[in-house]
Amino acid sequence: MTTNRPAPNAPITVALVDDYDVVVLGVAQMFQQYDDRITIAELDTNEPVVDSVDIALYDSFAQPESDHDEIAVLVENPRARRVVVYTWNFHPDLIASACQQGARGYLSKTLPARDLVAALEAVHAGELVISDPPQRARSAPGLDWPGRREGLTDREAEILALITQGKSNADVARLTYLSPNTVKSYIRTIYRKIGVASRTQAVLWGVKHGFTPDRHRIDHWRGGP
Repeated sequence: MTTNRPAPNAPITVALVDDYDVVVLGVAQMFQQYDDRITIAELDTNEPVVDSVDIALYDSFAQPESDHDEIAVLVENPRARRVVVYTWNFHPDLIASACQQGARGYLSKTLPARDLVAALEAVHAGELVISDPPQRARSAPGLDWPGRREGLTDREAEILALITQGKSNADVARLTYLSPNTVKSYIRTIYRKIGVASRTQAVLWGVKHGFTPDRHRIDHWRGGP
């Protein structure tokens, strides 16, 4: 991914799209030191974006990645000039689907803030930017997710969020492009870390610790401006 492009004269306006407030706030904090290049247009779902934004940055945490309904909604809405997916999951089918639906960027959560900002500027300038598939490195410093303070990794948190939403093991495997055995291994580790012995207990723990979507930001983008 090459993004050696001069910064634009005016800051790019970016709407952060995700149904978990802690995730959105983490991304926003990453951009704070680049406020001369990036302006965050949406933080609170109670204040929907009215004017157009340069980029809708779609964070795919615990979303149904395989159907990409959310990406289609964002691409079709004229308020988002361009749509960028921000994710850990770089399965080739997901990248191809996002690009076919009109996403102009597919960016890794392992990118340092400076590289993420540069990638967004390249998208804003008209480029199609796709990160190199990450080796399962740690997420970029500053990102946050439910359960991080309790010791869950980003991927473990995503799987617990899907379970809390009522997804079966088979659903989780399909949505995350992981094998059923890998999902089971993750779930055993999650149970151990949060101190539960059953799925029901895990769901209750998830509800108590912020693993249900806080609101529905995506709904603000349905049906046009």
